[in-house]
Amino acid sequence: MARVSLTPPRTRLLRFVEWYSKRAYGKVLDPVRALAHQPRVLWSDLRFEQSVARWNRLDPGLKALAEMATAAAIGCSWCMDFGHWVSRERGMAPEKVHDVPVWRDSDVYTPLERDVMAYAEAMTATPPAVDDDLAARLRDRLGEPALVELTAMVAVENLRSRVNSALGLTSQGFKEACDLPASAPRAVR
Repeated sequence: MARVSLTPPRTRLLRFVEWYSKRAYGKVLDPVRALAHQPRVLWSDLRFEQSVARWNRLDPGLKALAEMATAAAIGCSWCMDFGHWVSRERGMAPEKVHDVPVWRDSDVYTPLERDVMAYAEAMTATPPAVDDDLAARLRDRLGEPALVELTAMVAVENLRSRVNSALGLTSQGFKEACDLPASAPRAVR
């Protein structure tokens, strides 16, 4: 259960963000409702997320895997739920999205994807546990600009996941919107 109410004062900013959220995601995001209790925090978060969305040196699929591996390491069910939906909307293979929490035991990832998720987990540890070999492999494969973006993306997801977890935000049902319903048995003619 959320640790702050999800019915903040209805400011002009909140009404606008609710409108946008419904249009973009089909519902109002719980983090928006939680942050709206402090409009300056919400406004700063929105501006920051708009800036992050323009980063373009790291492959979007690798970025999504890094974000989800970070959220899984922290245990943010809201972030995993939303990340599942966003990744599927952007065309990521369902098995890759599904297996992120158990990526070490899955055979659906490339060596580069495995390194990205290992980096996300190592960076999320307290204290960070990134080793030189892993960083060098990523730098060699991605280039320095993309490695810097990967590092910043993992830090951003740490912020998101830790805020959402601390505020008690949990799954909002996004994952269920992408799962295919079990097919009904066909009538025999």
